[in-house]
Amino acid sequence: MIGRSTLTAFLATSNPKRSKAFYSRTLGLRLIEDDRFALLFDSAGVPLRIQKVDSVRPHPFTSLGWQVRNIRRVVTGLSKRGVVFERYPFLEQDDHGVWLAPSGTKVAWFKDPDGNLLSVSESPGKLRGGRLTKTRRA
Repeated sequence: MIGRSTLTAFLATSNPKRSKAFYSRTLGLRLIEDDRFALLFDSAGVPLRIQKVDSVRPHPFTSLGWQVRNIRRVVTGLSKRGVVFERYPFLEQDDHGVWLAPSGTKVAWFKDPDGNLLSVSESPGKLRGGRLTKTRRA
């Protein structure tokens, strides 16, 4: 029913000024709108709406992630912009903080100024360059 409709991603911030700088300057997303309710960014054609709230209680799991073509290049570039990648003692991560999942997907995690857990991933299979490849229906 909504399978052909555009997805909108949502996050929250208690510090819109800091989030605006992080998502636009650090991550390179284009700011579309900044009103009293939310910041709206364009992430490769997907709207990212960051709601302005009094307090944020981040999830302990990934809230938002990006599929990238070259995770090493992205991690290196973001690190140069001050992004710190998360380390987890229960995962084998390389010197850049990248974990190789059993599926072959490479993943690295980082947090935004409100503590929302974000990720970048490079996938060898069904997701290539951020797009799903056509597969049979399950």
